[in-house]
Amino acid sequence: MVFPRPEWEKFRERIAQLPMSAQWWKRIFLGNAMDVEMDATGRVLISPELRQAAGISKDTMLLGMGNHFELWDKATYDEQEAQAMQGEMPDVFKDFSF
Repeated sequence: MVFPRPEWEKFRERIAQLPMSAQWWKRIFLGNAMDVEMDATGRVLISPELRQAAGISKDTMLLGMGNHFELWDKATYDEQEAQAMQGEMPDVFKDFSF
């Protein structure tokens, strides 16, 4: 996930308030977070550690998710999307109007 700073602050506070039973997940989310900066052309360099953790090899997908972005390996995203499309739509969408 990629957060603008104000949204990261909100997310970080929510994670920090989780109980001790979620301590390892707190470590995963908070301990692996990294600041990144855009270069003059608006590109962001993702560290090799984060690319490896996310399984990103070459082609990527950047998805706007409201208050944050998700950065995916394109092949992985395509596979997950195909699986989701083959399944049933979640119940929360049964009464949803488009």
